Amino acid sequence: MKSGAYTSCHMDIVVFGKHVEVSPQLRALTLEKLERINKYAGDVRRVDVDYDELATRRAADSHTCEILVHLNKHLVKGVAASVDHVGALDVALDKVEVQMRRLHERRVRRRNGSRAGKGSGVVAAGSSADVQPDESDESDEPVIVKTKQFAVKPMDIEEAALQMDLLGHDFFLFTSVDSGRAAVLYRRRDGSLGMIEAAG
Repeated sequence: MKSGAYTSCHMDIVVFGKHVEVSPQLRALTLEKLERINKYAGDVRRVDVDYDELATRRAADSHTCEILVHLNKHLVKGVAASVDHVGALDVALDKVEVQMRRLHERRVRRRNGSRAGKGSGVVAAGSSADVQPDESDESDEPVIVKTKQFAVKPMDIEEAALQMDLLGHDFFLFTSVDSGRAAVLYRRRDGSLGMIEAAG
């Protein structure tokens, strides 16, 4: 259920509540704390904050917060769980700040003409724990528990690697600027990166 959309310092903030009603106090605190990300980038278009409360989890991580920051050319995500929503917000925001700082530093290096090496030392700040199928289900049929749609943008491999880490994912779908074909960048078990590209 959507709680509301707000505009603050040229930044649209959309607050959601799943299985929970977002209180006015939590909403106000969310808006206040999210002002911190403005110092890392001037092109933040929208921030989605998604609160949830999962009764099936233990109390220590029953309250979750997912923050998704939409910039002009990137998405930055931070996800956390805690004993309450304020704690989850703080941890998720810390993860977002780490990624925003890395993105800012990367942009500064690019402006200065010093491009980082491809696939260099990237560390995910945190990934979301999507809902998993019930392990008690005896069926061998695969179960799709979540679907997403997003724009597949043209970019080079280095940019795709950066975006994959900003999202905290182990794979990323994009269009290669070199070939114009769809490609998937993925993290191998040894930590290195691999790529699958559609045939011409």
